[in-house]
Amino acid sequence: METHTHERTSGYREEIACALGLLFLIAAAVVEKNNGVSNITHGLYAGAYIFTGHQGLKSALASLRKWVIDIDGLMVLAALGAAIVGAPFEGALLLFLFSFSNVLQRYAMDRTHNAIQSLLKLRPDQALVKRSGGTVLVKVEELELGEIVIVKPGEQIPVDGKLVEGDTFVNEASLTGESMPVAKTVGSDVFAGTINQSGGVEIQVRKRSEDSALARMVKLVAAAQAEKSKTQRFLESAEQYYAVGVILLTIGVFLVPWLFMGVEFSPAFYRAMTLMVVASPCALIISTPATVLSAIGGAARVGILIKGGSHLDSAATIDIVALDKTGTLTAGKPALTEMVLPTGIQSLANPLDANGEAILRAAAALEARSEHPLARAVVDAAYRLKLSVPEATAFQSVTGHGAEATVESLHYLIGSERWFRESAAHGLDALVIHARPLQEKGHTCVWLGVREGEQLIAKAVLVMADTIRPEAKFLTSQLHKLGVKKVVMLTGDHQLVAKSIGAEIGIDDIRAELLPEHKLDIIRELKKEGRVMMIGDGVNDAPALAASDLGVAMGAAGTDVAMETADIVLMGDRLENIPLLLNHARRARRVLLENLIFAACIIVFLVVAALGFSLPLPIGVIGHEGSTVIVCLNGLRLLMISRSRL
Repeated sequence: METHTHERTSGYREEIACALGLLFLIAAAVVEKNNGVSNITHGLYAGAYIFTGHQGLKSALASLRKWVIDIDGLMVLAALGAAIVGAPFEGALLLFLFSFSNVLQRYAMDRTHNAIQSLLKLRPDQALVKRSGGTVLVKVEELELGEIVIVKPGEQIPVDGKLVEGDTFVNEASLTGESMPVAKTVGSDVFAGTINQSGGVEIQVRKRSEDSALARMVKLVAAAQAEKSKTQRFLESAEQYYAVGVILLTIGVFLVPWLFMGVEFSPAFYRAMTLMVVASPCALIISTPATVLSAIGGAARVGILIKGGSHLDSAATIDIVALDKTGTLTAGKPALTEMVLPTGIQSLANPLDANGEAILRAAAALEARSEHPLARAVVDAAYRLKLSVPEATAFQSVTGHGAEATVESLHYLIGSERWFRESAAHGLDALVIHARPLQEKGHTCVWLGVREGEQLIAKAVLVMADTIRPEAKFLTSQLHKLGVKKVVMLTGDHQLVAKSIGAEIGIDDIRAELLPEHKLDIIRELKKEGRVMMIGDGVNDAPALAASDLGVAMGAAGTDVAMETADIVLMGDRLENIPLLLNHARRARRVLLENLIFAACIIVFLVVAALGFSLPLPIGVIGHEGSTVIVCLNGLRLLMISRSRL
């Protein structure tokens, strides 16, 4: 149909032409009923034909110049045929309904495009920027890299950048689909189109407006919607042959009764024109883009970017899901999980006793002076437990060993086991008994002691590990619920660590101590068992992502490499989006199947009625165009995607 090839360049021109055509059609019918056929009715019908049929005629002629016969050509021929046999009303009605259905279909398609394009409107047009010792309001497009932008509470962030002043919470729902505000501190990345909810902040511009994550997301979805699914490509390639077949069948249905069966010209020709109308595959052709574009648009609104209809097809048929561990199933950064004390092990999952709290307060006081990730893990644990962290004085960093400082009149040391052994620390062996099994599992241990005179006394071992995301168990259970045969974890971590994490999450197959090339080999091996989806960060997992049937980049807001390498990009960091993606793709496949079956059944029913029961042309027109609109509206349901469906 011309619907999926014609670009709107003239505002509401076609809607106005359709309305004028309807007015001419009604006027012609009224005049003909009251005064009979006359030059006036011929003129009014001609007006109806011109206004409702001009776009279809233009499209048909453009196709004929390429030696292609399409559905628009069939509709124009049928309408002209109706006029020839003295049924101009039916011909004009056909052209009006055909034009009207095109308007409705374009409206439906526009909704799928506007659902994404409207995201750009979330970005403000102007920004308050520091220049020449003051502030000035400039257009977002005029911002230069490195400039400082001021964003007040409640305002939208105008550009991608890095927070250089202030703390706040940012609503990133427009970009990632995540409804909960995200805490931002100095050094955090922020993105255009998101909303600064609390404190006033200053942001350093890191990307121009056209290169922002929001702009790239819109471009990515536009490109995805332009890529056609396998079903759509097949139907469009078959359209030419089908159209030629319909014309030949129409000629046969007209000539055989007229020449060989004694049927008069008018009824034979009328039946042939009716057949041409009802046999046209408008609903079949439009059902696929209506469904696929809506599915892509709906997914993008919750932060799932599908790069084309073919990838949507693939997501609906996944048998095996392979996941990178670090940063996907785990947080990707160390967290303090246990403390080994002379009295035993205390888990931070449970309340600490008074001695444990005192040890953690002292450790956090020392580590507060360091920017090392392990140090941040200790400080974060203290703040998470709402402990008051005292001031450390006389702080001194000891290269290659650790640090020491005075905290509340005691001289503390924190650092490696080797340092404590070189210092002949007292009480070391008692802690090693409990710490060694944790070290063997791949956990990182930091030692804390107190110096009393010349003697160093080991007080505790701080145990840190990459923690499992709380939603990881939900992920595996939902994947199994959706019928995924196997969930595989791929990691370069130690075997013991991998097995411990995999068992807790419910992973079916655990592959550890892998290099990137090993992951690639495993993906190829898994593809022998079924269709494989690989989920990673889009950088070190690039070979495996490329080799899988479907590569998915996790948490890729603002990450150029992830957007380029993967077939599907999850803008947010939510594991729940993975089963949501599979469920949405399967729902899209069901809706597409519904549309195809419905459209095919309507065509068969109308063709049988036209051949065997003298179906009136107006009824055929209504049935044909009505089915086209119905499949379009059914596909639009996929614009709505809900997590409650899981």
